Amino acid sequence: MNILVIDSQGGGIGKQIVSAIKENISEVNITAVGTNVMATTAMLKAGADGAATGENAVVVGCRNADVIVGPIGIVVADSMLGEVTPKMALAIAQSNAVRFLLPFNTCNTRIVGVREQSVAAQIEEIVNEIKKINKKY
Repeated sequence: MNILVIDSQGGGIGKQIVSAIKENISEVNITAVGTNVMATTAMLKAGADGAATGENAVVVGCRNADVIVGPIGIVVADSMLGEVTPKMALAIAQSNAVRFLLPFNTCNTRIVGVREQSVAAQIEEIVNEIKKINKKY
């Protein structure tokens, strides 16, 4: 299974996601794509199998991914202080991959009806969902 983890800014969320997946699911390939070098480096240090940075890396990564994981802002053009380009958001939204998006109420996007959870609990939930679909691969 090919998992694409996308993050921006400092890469803290992506780092936690990569680490949790690596600790709990074997035989997956994680590609980390940061919108900047800091985010990419953080996810690579967390154990990603491969990493790249920037708009084209997101677009290409979405073509080969079975699963895409990241904060909700990755599908909102111009979010994350402008680090997510319209082309990135479109590539993620149009990908055939299963998307697991962490519901942060940031970037002027409010998600109603979602229960309050810690980031750790959200990531644990994502890991459990990936385990379920990993059996198909």
